[in-house]
Amino acid sequence: MTIATPIKTVAKPARNQRRSIAELLAPLEQIAANSPNLVANHDANFEVNGENYRLPRYLFVGPRGGDTPIRLGIFAGIHGDEPEGVHALVQFIKLLEAKPELAAGYYLSFYPVCNSTGFEDGTRFSRTGKDLNREFWKNSSEPEVCLLQAELQSRSFQGLISLHTDDTSDGFYGFVGGPTLTKNLIKPALAAAEKFLPRDERRVIDGFNACHGVIRDCYDGILSAPPKLRPRPFEIILETPAAPPEYLKELAFAAALQTILLEYSKFIAYAPNL
Repeated sequence: MTIATPIKTVAKPARNQRRSIAELLAPLEQIAANSPNLVANHDANFEVNGENYRLPRYLFVGPRGGDTPIRLGIFAGIHGDEPEGVHALVQFIKLLEAKPELAAGYYLSFYPVCNSTGFEDGTRFSRTGKDLNREFWKNSSEPEVCLLQAELQSRSFQGLISLHTDDTSDGFYGFVGGPTLTKNLIKPALAAAEKFLPRDERRVIDGFNACHGVIRDCYDGILSAPPKLRPRPFEIILETPAAPPEYLKELAFAAALQTILLEYSKFIAYAPNL
């Protein structure tokens, strides 16, 4: 499979300033204003310490590829000090706009900045001091978590993909959950990412047992499907090491995402014959 590459790297704001979400998302807003494929949604608003914020949401509608579109949710920036996934999603959406056939048969819901205040401040936690990725399905009052939970409950996602960065790892790896088919998605995704970054082959990663870069356990309270939801969507968390150059991390994420889209569409096409 030939991996299409992102179009242009997004420059990171200066460390001594708040990162600008408006500047980050400006290319997507421009695309959405003129594109038949990308739709921006601006009605998920909340307030933190008297400042108004919104949960950025974008829907990319791929070319028709079957009777029923495949609905995936793709998330980044739940930890504000992990901008790699945020920038990678912006670049990936730009790539899809240039090559919409990569998303044939899909409705892709993108959430590029899940922790707006943490992203602005460059901190893991939100401005209220919470690690939002430990707050899900725990009756949290954090507005970002409440908004994301509403999305997870209402969108009927068949799969969830989250992008993260690990500053303790030298390689790319992933967490998996949900249906058994998930292993058939993560393995080729890691192989695709490995063309740009090495894989983390440690037997224990982030405190969890791992096998060739795949981890089947995870922390409690992470961004995930509603606990009682049946059938369960596939759930994949992609983790890039922090040290490599930005463009390599973006390429690795893009390659993994493209591969998951391709492999899952194949599974859906073959499923009636299984």
